[in-house]
Amino acid sequence: MPVNVLNDDCKKVEPQFIPVPFLGKLATMIAVIVPLLGLVAAVILLWGWGITWVDLGLLVGFYLLTAVGITVGFHRLFVHRSFETILPVKVVLAALGSMAVQGPLFNWVGQHRRHHQHSDEAGDPHSPHAFGNGLWKRIRGLWHAHIWWSFAPDAPGITKYVADLRQSWALRVSNHLFLFWVAMGLILPAVVGGVLTGSWAGVFTGLLWGGLVRLFLVLHVTWSVNSLGHVWGTRPYKSDDHSRNNFLIGILALGEGWHNTHHAFPTSARHGLRWWQPDVSYYLIRLMSWLGLAWNIKLPTRAAQLQARR
Repeated sequence: MPVNVLNDDCKKVEPQFIPVPFLGKLATMIAVIVPLLGLVAAVILLWGWGITWVDLGLLVGFYLLTAVGITVGFHRLFVHRSFETILPVKVVLAALGSMAVQGPLFNWVGQHRRHHQHSDEAGDPHSPHAFGNGLWKRIRGLWHAHIWWSFAPDAPGITKYVADLRQSWALRVSNHLFLFWVAMGLILPAVVGGVLTGSWAGVFTGLLWGGLVRLFLVLHVTWSVNSLGHVWGTRPYKSDDHSRNNFLIGILALGEGWHNTHHAFPTSARHGLRWWQPDVSYYLIRLMSWLGLAWNIKLPTRAAQLQARR
């Protein structure tokens, strides 16, 4: 189901706040390589010694914060507008999502809206089915959908998909500060680790676990929605693509793994519609509504769910 974000003013807005594409691609490349090296270093340091509660807390805490920035912020709020919130919350979610180093806000939103418009068809930026059948072609498709698509040049006219977001000066500034947020995503866990342990060793392990290892996990869990989420799992709802519901990804990606459900109801704030489908991102949105920080929360009706069932 395509997401309609076009309007008559699309061509009149200059993309002056969008970072140079090369910097975004370079940041992605560094985000792939450096966290992997960090994971290797963490394993070496852990061998025969152990991980402290501070290290574990920083890993889990910053994983949840930056994953929420992607799932609740970049995806459900900015891409699909499945709920509404106040401007300060939008800026915080934009910052947290940027700390996941998956590209600037506008680029992420544009690519994902384009994905929904052309899901598993020509024009989809990260379909694992783009290279045909056969073992090697399927492996190549998974590699493309998981990582390699991130380094491909952006499709012409990608900015037309974010005309609505570019109307906000706060989001334009947040998008422009992408590299600053990336740096903060590494500096903050290092500072917290140093403060909690009172040592330079805590600064280093904070950077290692709350920064690099956390980044490695967030990247590959999120990318698994693009790759594995279109290959393995169940398809309880009708959709014009190969999206699947995958329980493991549903847990690790805070509800994003109920991908077939999401493609059947793309504007829904809740992806795990059944009681046995955990959706931490939706639980947070619901908590925000109780606090008066979220409203206009979109959910599919029971009749719509029954009609979309296979």
